[in-house]
Amino acid sequence: MNNPILDTIFRRRSIRKYADRPVEPEKLDLLLQAAMAAPSAMNCKPWEFVVVTDPEKLAQFRKRLIFGNRNAPAAIVVCGNPSLSANPAARLFWPQDCSLAGENILIAAAGLGLGTVWIGVHPVAEFVRVVREVTGLPRHVRPLGLIYVGYPAEEKSARTQYDARRVHRETYGQKNSS
Repeated sequence: MNNPILDTIFRRRSIRKYADRPVEPEKLDLLLQAAMAAPSAMNCKPWEFVVVTDPEKLAQFRKRLIFGNRNAPAAIVVCGNPSLSANPAARLFWPQDCSLAGENILIAAAGLGLGTVWIGVHPVAEFVRVVREVTGLPRHVRPLGLIYVGYPAEEKSARTQYDARRVHRETYGQKNSS
């Protein structure tokens, strides 16, 4: 493939081992800028983010989240704040909007030479509780997921997971005739 955007998307992989090296604040800021470039329903942008680099807080995530035992030097908690949406109908779409923002972080990180892994939080009540406690989130802000960020200490080859059996044309069950 000779398309820089698609190359970056295919290069994005879940990284679970990180080098003992901090992520520069400027790069974390770029990731947040990428996140907030995401589309959102009715342009309501219900997202908020908590950047965590405090080793003690990261240790709490590692200890208390079942899938959170990663040695990354930073984490970004992707949160939804439906109250930011002026349109009541748009408030329902905070999980989709925040998922798009999270995906932008994952792709941007790959483009910056960083590794990431997404840890789902919402809708598991115990995970939500842990993230709320560690980050001090107010009740009206909902944690959707946590993205560990760091310099990779493992290499994974680029790939796509395309599966033509999951593609339908015009009507469910209709496949390519070619």
